[in-house]
Amino acid sequence: MDAAQLLKKAPNPKIPNFSAGDTVNVNFRIREGERERIQVFQGVVIRINNGKGPAANFTVRRITAGIGIERVFPLQSPLVESLEVTRYGSVRRARLYYLRGLQGKAARIKELNPVQRRKVQEASAAAMAELEEQAALTNAEAEELEELEAEEEIIESDGQATDELEETAVDETEDAPADEPAEEPAEEAPPEEEAAAEDPPAEETEEA
Repeated sequence: MDAAQLLKKAPNPKIPNFSAGDTVNVNFRIREGERERIQVFQGVVIRINNGKGPAANFTVRRITAGIGIERVFPLQSPLVESLEVTRYGSVRRARLYYLRGLQGKAARIKELNPVQRRKVQEASAAAMAELEEQAALTNAEAEELEELEAEEEIIESDGQATDELEETAVDETEDAPADEPAEEPAEEAPPEEEAAAEDPPAEETEEA
């Protein structure tokens, strides 16, 4: 079974729908030691890999000082702060590798006409609304699970406390010394026997 089926992660609502050929501004978080800042990378999307799954990524290409620079961004990463589509391109391919051999005006991509652009924007807005709803639902489910786990932990802790109290009570009863039986009083001798014991018998006199 695929890991994506076991672990359902809501898509990032800050990333709108885009396709290959679009010019985008990617705001990506960069960590430098203990500091963190946001860097903007602008370019043309030349590839979207692995669809919309957890391992999805997209490649953005731009030309700086006559040198082509390509950067791959993970689509589901929390380090992607936001993405803004500045220009919708009209292309017939899903992977625009042919741009690597072009420069200047030859590397420009034809833009969609106003009607097509408006349709794409409406579809993107609808998709964004759905993503926000899904994110809200997942957050609500996560909160419910946390509450249930907290309640279970409280119940378990209460059960453990009562078990410990019972065990200590049993141990105390076992360790307590048993009451020693009271000594039975000695039987009193009858008065006749006491008198006989006190007065020894007189010695018999010998007959003359």
